[in-house]
Amino acid sequence: MGREVCRTVLQRSGLELAAAVDPGYAGSTVADLIGTSGPPSEAVVVSADLSTLTDADVDVVVDFTHLEISRATLAHCASAGIHAVVGTTGFTEDDLDDLAELFAPGSAHGANCIVAANFAIGAVLMMRFAALAAPWFESAEIIELHHEAKRDAPSGTSLRTAEGMVAARAAAGRDGFLADATSTVVVEGARGGAGPGGIRMHSVRLPGLVAHQEVLFGSAGQGLTIRHDSYDRASFMDGVVLAVESVATRPGLTLGIEPLLGI
Repeated sequence: MGREVCRTVLQRSGLELAAAVDPGYAGSTVADLIGTSGPPSEAVVVSADLSTLTDADVDVVVDFTHLEISRATLAHCASAGIHAVVGTTGFTEDDLDDLAELFAPGSAHGANCIVAANFAIGAVLMMRFAALAAPWFESAEIIELHHEAKRDAPSGTSLRTAEGMVAARAAAGRDGFLADATSTVVVEGARGGAGPGGIRMHSVRLPGLVAHQEVLFGSAGQGLTIRHDSYDRASFMDGVVLAVESVATRPGLTLGIEPLLGI
């Protein structure tokens, strides 16, 4: 994702790639990593130190890392007055409370933050459609499929989807979804995990996948499946660029890109 963000920033007018930080590739140029040549990609050398971000006077940091790294990066951004766009997943409610405090509107540093479980506009619409359908079906399950290197399960997108479905059902005055009636589990985990509202969630990790999700609804005599597929990491970039261009005008902490899309 870091490579794809760098490639996109270099290609989009109005954006400038000012710095890149990754201890695993420190000393390499961005050109080395994304397979391009010529300025400005050759001029940006990957650093291991977060101080590079302040030295380069960056306006916005895009963070696609791991949870423990992201916590430190965002604390640095907040104290340095750098806006942040975050695609790292796995944040707890306590983490989000901490971010809301770090990036509180009106604070002296003036930095804002957007945290999104998914930047693919199609995926955001999938979550919205699932929320619209949730009050009208008796039961629902979620299957999310990702590449083999993804560390967290279930995905942040699937958790966000389930939360939206539960909230939509409650807002419509509907009772919860039907409880799982399974009484004998022959293979442990065969029914997945119970997520928000008891929605069963299933995580698949396979080489060749990028990011995919199905939301399955069922009621007597009918079913509805809502699916989104990201076949390439380029699918996330329009949402990332939208967030980068919007974060300075979004005081404090914004969760998801839905507000940026007006949905």
